[in-house]
Amino acid sequence: MLKLFGAAFIIAATTWTGIEASRHLSERPKQLRLLKSALQSLEAEIMYGHTPLHEAARKLASQLAKPISWIFEGFAARLTEKETTVKEAWEESLGEVWRLTAFKQGEYEILRQFGETLGRHDKYSQQKQIILAITHLEREEADACDKQQKYEKMVKSLGFLSGLLLIILLM
Repeated sequence: MLKLFGAAFIIAATTWTGIEASRHLSERPKQLRLLKSALQSLEAEIMYGHTPLHEAARKLASQLAKPISWIFEGFAARLTEKETTVKEAWEESLGEVWRLTAFKQGEYEILRQFGETLGRHDKYSQQKQIILAITHLEREEADACDKQQKYEKMVKSLGFLSGLLLIILLM
């Protein structure tokens, strides 16, 4: 009886691990699409709304889903609450929220480079920088979708099958 309970526990734990790993694979493309849409909204606020950066970031934070909204929320708070540069405020808010996202190092580099140019240029140069960041994020999104299609089902199955293998080895 105890062996059956242990075997069921092992199967449940390894299957859950596989499902969590596959969820991470499916979250990345969703978050990338959300981030691209956020940058497009930021572009519209800057170009057509003539909205100050902290106000535009605050508006975006209220419209977006978590964890992307937390990036813009922290950014807006840092811009208004303490003496800092736009670059530092952006990097601090990215660093604070980064581990809560499904993003990889490539996205971090794209956003970090975007933050270096944020608020430094006129609105037309800023628009070009936003479009450049969106283009890079589209490339990362295509890569994320490709990995999701290739590995999502495999990771789920691997979780279950590794549990079975472990049970067989322990019997």
